[in-house]
Amino acid sequence: MILESAQAIVSGGASGLGLAVATEIADAGGQVTILDINEEAGNAAVAQVGSGASFVRTDVSDDASVSAAVDFAVEKMGGITLSVNCAGIIGAGLALGKNGPMPASKFEQVLKVNLLGTFLLARTCANAMRDNPETENGERGVIINTASVAAFEGQIGQSAYSASKGGIVGMTLPLAREFARDGVRVMTIAPGIFLTPMMEALPEHVQESLASQIPFPRRMGKPAEFARMVTSIYANPMLNGTTIRLDGAIRMQPK
Repeated sequence: MILESAQAIVSGGASGLGLAVATEIADAGGQVTILDINEEAGNAAVAQVGSGASFVRTDVSDDASVSAAVDFAVEKMGGITLSVNCAGIIGAGLALGKNGPMPASKFEQVLKVNLLGTFLLARTCANAMRDNPETENGERGVIINTASVAAFEGQIGQSAYSASKGGIVGMTLPLAREFARDGVRVMTIAPGIFLTPMMEALPEHVQESLASQIPFPRRMGKPAEFARMVTSIYANPMLNGTTIRLDGAIRMQPK
């Protein structure tokens, strides 16, 4: 399967890592449907990515919204061969803060968007991929989820975020094993510190401090480098059922 023939759906595709992935696909000649909760940013992303892109407002934590988005993508592109889950929220906060325990609703919201949202889109896209013709390798589609190095070295204040990303890592292999019968691969990327709009909003000295923690290269990752990893996974049929750290060898400290 090559990127120029890709029919891709990218959640969180209006900014950051998702936008970089959408751009990479469209630039290669593929089709991409961008999913995002932010309608204004989604429309702006389509204008930036170009004619190969379309947008549908989607709440990834809502089953009906995800199903409608996938139906839209299938009709628009004629099918889905690649699904990339980039939608997520940080939800930082202490389990026991100055004002008492973290509200259960806050923890639940992070899990709903990051973990449940990833599961809903993965299983809905896998179902749509069943209708695709097989490649010479017997493949019908590829699902790539986004975790984080916080799944392995969560920092203080990341209990909800780390739990959600650890869940994504944990379900990668069982989903890959299950979807193998339909010729659908499942992979996860665990990025380290990347220069996304959220990071760019931080003071320069904070950015420099974060970058200095990365052994090599001693800088934040570029969204385009994440997109190239997506391309590599999509192109290599032996990559299945595992998580790839994309982090410059960083190992996060407690805080």
